[in-house]
Amino acid sequence: MSGIIAQNSGRHTGLVKASSGGGVWNLIKTYTASSDSTLSFVDGTDGVDFTAYDEFVFKFINIHPATDNAEFQFNFSTDGGSNYNVTKTSTYFYTYIYESDAGAALTYNATGDLAQSTAFQNIATNVGADNDQSVSGCLTIFSPSSTTFVKHWISQISNAHGSDLMTNPYTAGYGNTTSAVDAIQYKFSSGNIDAGTISLLGIL
Repeated sequence: MSGIIAQNSGRHTGLVKASSGGGVWNLIKTYTASSDSTLSFVDGTDGVDFTAYDEFVFKFINIHPATDNAEFQFNFSTDGGSNYNVTKTSTYFYTYIYESDAGAALTYNATGDLAQSTAFQNIATNVGADNDQSVSGCLTIFSPSSTTFVKHWISQISNAHGSDLMTNPYTAGYGNTTSAVDAIQYKFSSGNIDAGTISLLGIL
């Protein structure tokens, strides 16, 4: 029974065994940063296909900024990456605790949300650039290739903040377009992505 569970495709209609070698999570592409200004996943390049699944997850592993206290951000494109300017509405909240235990709280970040804005969406703010600081986490986007619905996303991040505290920011929102999203770009608000990896996975 455990072998069947391990290969279950995760569909809601019952226990369905995936094809041999298949599974719920399928790695599509990994980019490794090395002083890059941006990292972009564009449909039709490097094996990226945003029509292949209804759910995609980006995994961020030790994304290190070149500039202290920069915001880690993303944006969508509907024209193959020529422009990253999809209109978005979002919400942003986070928990935090100082290394010194000087304070801790759960708070809403009104400056981190967007209201029908084409700006890049922050998913982590004030990321530290010390040698041991970075940001890790994930962002999920649902049905980016849909030409009927807006494009929902959720992110959860672990952020070593530039002021020596740990924050756990969450964002959720939607790209307000019924055009297919065919590219997603990540960057810092200032300076390059010094190091780290971003992996794109599709979920059956």
